Amino acid sequence: MTGMSDLSRRAVLRLGAAAATGALGAYALDRSIPARPPLTAPVTMTGTGVPLAPRPPLEPAPAPVAAPTMVTGSFVSAARGGIATNWAIARPPGQTKPLRPMIALHGKGSSAATVMEGGVEQGLAQAVAAGLPPFAVVAVDGGGSYWHRRASGEDSGAMVLNELIPMLDTRGLDTSRVGFLGWSMGGYGALLLGGRLGAPRTAAICAVSPALWMSSGAAAPGAFDGPDDFAANSVFGMPGLASIPIRVDCGNSDPFYSATKQFVAQLPSPPSGGFSPGGHDASFWSSQLPAELTWMAPLLTA
Repeated sequence: MTGMSDLSRRAVLRLGAAAATGALGAYALDRSIPARPPLTAPVTMTGTGVPLAPRPPLEPAPAPVAAPTMVTGSFVSAARGGIATNWAIARPPGQTKPLRPMIALHGKGSSAATVMEGGVEQGLAQAVAAGLPPFAVVAVDGGGSYWHRRASGEDSGAMVLNELIPMLDTRGLDTSRVGFLGWSMGGYGALLLGGRLGAPRTAAICAVSPALWMSSGAAAPGAFDGPDDFAANSVFGMPGLASIPIRVDCGNSDPFYSATKQFVAQLPSPPSGGFSPGGHDASFWSSQLPAELTWMAPLLTA
């Protein structure tokens, strides 16, 4: 006990006294209470009297496998009248957890394939490497019906909301919140479908050069089935857009500049983005995309 502090020595002595008291009490009880079986479990023996070997340690769980950076497929869309509808999902490299999707809606005459041919896969990898939170980009064929129900019965908007988004759940994506981005016809579609899905599910909407008109008579041939269809599917004054973050980008030389300017003016809150030199073309759209992704990513992944 040489060198032990008084405090340590006193603690040991108290511990020894307590142990001794406990032993004496146990002895007295043992004399008055019938013997009980030991509380410790007996050692299991083999048939030869040799104790069984301990169980080997469990194998470590395998490392999660990263999702592919590009997946494509198709489904038969009842909402589009039984049309085979192609889709594509792009992810940044190395993703092992469900990502939220930004649904990219193409313009008239385009498709899911042409959206992805614009370098989405590489752009996502660069964006995440630059520090943006990871998300997925989804493209789908919508035909030329302007993303709403038509007199023919085709409804590419219902296809997105009622068929595509539920299907994405089965493809390892988190659709509790989604974003919409679209160009031209797809820009209008992003506003329409994002507003209809509503703020609880729509994290953000980015409308690029949206195809907007102030009257059905001014609309492009085939965009609407008439004044009633135009009014029923207008995004002007749409209540669902009031509480969703919105970005609008449009070129000063775009044929939709005037109507887009009026759309922006009637929103309850000024949107992000703005008007800048450029036309209604891929050159303007590609110049805006980095800023649009930088704006969308934190809203979508929050």
